[in-house]
Amino acid sequence: MTNPLIHAFFVGRAVAEIANEHLENALTDALSELGKFDAEQRERLRQFTSEVIERANREAASSSSSSTTTYSSPSSPSMDVQATVDELRAEIALLRAELQRHRSSSI
Repeated sequence: MTNPLIHAFFVGRAVAEIANEHLENALTDALSELGKFDAEQRERLRQFTSEVIERANREAASSSSSSTTTYSSPSSPSMDVQATVDELRAEIALLRAELQRHRSSSI
């Protein structure tokens, strides 16, 4: 490289590409952590709901009142799995769209 202007161009280009890759990785990691946090919170809420329903059923069964009411779970486990799969697919589609938008805007 005899021309410093050409060398500076390639150095700048390499810096921009590497910075873009690091930014893309950071964004992907952040969105992944956000998705994981959301999934964990939903699971905790589901467990809490199940515990509340179990306790209500136990207390209703042990009470001395003549009419007992039993509560059922709001959704079956297979529906929870399907809902989780649907949510993950939606998140993946959103991430792909964002990455494509980011790539097309940086060209």
